[in-house]
Amino acid sequence: MIIERGSLFCDIALAGRVERAEAELVAEASEAAQRRRGDATGFVTPVAGGVASFAGPDSPFNKVAGLGFGGVPDTGDLAVIERGFAARGAPVQVELSHLADPEVGNLLTGRGYRLVSYENVLGRPLVDAPESGAKGTPPGVEVRLSAADELQGWLDVVVEAELQPDTEGLPAEEFPREALEHAERDLVAAAGTRRYLARWDGIAAGGASFRVAGSIAQFTGAATLLAHRRRGVQTALLAARLAAAAAAGCDLAVITTSPGTKSQQNAQRQGFDLLYTRAILVKE
Repeated sequence: MIIERGSLFCDIALAGRVERAEAELVAEASEAAQRRRGDATGFVTPVAGGVASFAGPDSPFNKVAGLGFGGVPDTGDLAVIERGFAARGAPVQVELSHLADPEVGNLLTGRGYRLVSYENVLGRPLVDAPESGAKGTPPGVEVRLSAADELQGWLDVVVEAELQPDTEGLPAEEFPREALEHAERDLVAAAGTRRYLARWDGIAAGGASFRVAGSIAQFTGAATLLAHRRRGVQTALLAARLAAAAAAGCDLAVITTSPGTKSQQNAQRQGFDLLYTRAILVKE
C-alpha cells in the first residue's frame, strides 16, 4: 500500500489482498446458504487462488471471484466448474480485476465468456478514520448497531431499498426479492459481519453492513429507502462503519459500487479512492 498526497495507490499486491478477502467472503456466504437450506445443492470450489460458488437459484453469490492472483486456472478445473453451473441451470459469472494476470482474461474470452458489465472497487486507509458521529452526519440522522432481535426489520429495510436502485451511472445487477433476502441473511451469517440501521427522525431509513477480514474492513452493502434518499443517510452509514472498522484495528476499508453511481460519489466524498475495476464476464 502506497499513500501519496492523500491518495491511495493500488498495486498488484494490494489488489490481490483485496481479491482474496472477496473470495473468502463469497465462500463463507455460500456455505451459510447451504447451512440455511440444509441441503447439498450448492458448491464452493477453490480455483487458482479464487473461488467458484453456487449458493442457490438467483443468488448474488453465484460467481467466480478472486481469479488472476494465484496463477492461471487449469482448463480442466474450469470445465468442471462450468459443468457444475450448467447442471444447476445457471450461467458462469466471473468478476475479474483489471490488475489480474492478463492471461486469465485471454483464457476466459477464448472459452466463450463475454463482457457484460463492470464494477468498481474503492479503498480508504483508516489511519485517519472519522470518529463515530463525526464528518457528514446531518441533523435528524441516527446510526447504530442493529440488535440481534432486529434482524428481520433490518432485512425488510435493506431489501426494499435494494429493490429501488438509483438510476444514475451503470445499472446494478437486479435480483428477485426472495433471493436478495436470502443473500443478505447469508451475509449476516458469514463470520464477522456487523449490521447497522439508520433512522431519519426516528423512522428506519436505511441499513448497511461490514465484516473484518484480517486487517481489511469489507463494506458489504448499504441501501437507503427511496423516500429518505438525498438526506445524508448513506454518508452517515459510511462514517459509522469507518469509525468501527478503525476501532477494530483494520488498516483499510474497501467498498464495491457500480460505476458512476451516487454510491461511488458518496464513497469518494468520504475519502475512498478508486483502486481498480472488475470486468464482469459471463458464459451461458
